Amino acid sequence: MATPRQPGLGAVFTDRGDDDEIPYIKVRSQRNADGTEVHVWEKWVAFNVDPLYLALFARYDPGMIVRHHGHHSPHTLLVLGGSIRCGDVDLGPGDHVELPLGASFGPFEAGPDGAELYEVMMGDPRSWSDDEESMVALLAARGAERLPDPPIDLPGGLEDLRQVYARAEALAAEADPD
Repeated sequence: MATPRQPGLGAVFTDRGDDDEIPYIKVRSQRNADGTEVHVWEKWVAFNVDPLYLALFARYDPGMIVRHHGHHSPHTLLVLGGSIRCGDVDLGPGDHVELPLGASFGPFEAGPDGAELYEVMMGDPRSWSDDEESMVALLAARGAERLPDPPIDLPGGLEDLRQVYARAEALAAEADPD
């Protein structure tokens, strides 16, 4: 049986430290009840379009909330530091979550010290959501407000789908303001 070896290709090494070559970028933002702004920061260490996949380090600021969602591909995450709640499950360093294609998880809420994750999406990394009400309810319970998503540049002409879900969350909040 032949191998898939391609001459000239080799391993690519990246660390999760701060560097200028691959910076952490803001991908989600929220205002907490005390007026502070918190974010999800991602460092895309491997984002390829052929075949499509994404590997990233993520930092959640303390108290940051991310909606219940799924991805257009299988997804795994590993908690490296801090703590994060996924739905009703508390996760800490060493905890791993596998999200099969078609499944969803969350909402996520970072603990008092925030959270650091390593995530891999094995295909289209963009997310989908069909449960805006849980995000609206959790934000209201915390007195937090979702802020507009910071702009991001996706490779290969991929469309940023985040605004689709932001609008759905706004409609859910209008329908049930309590």
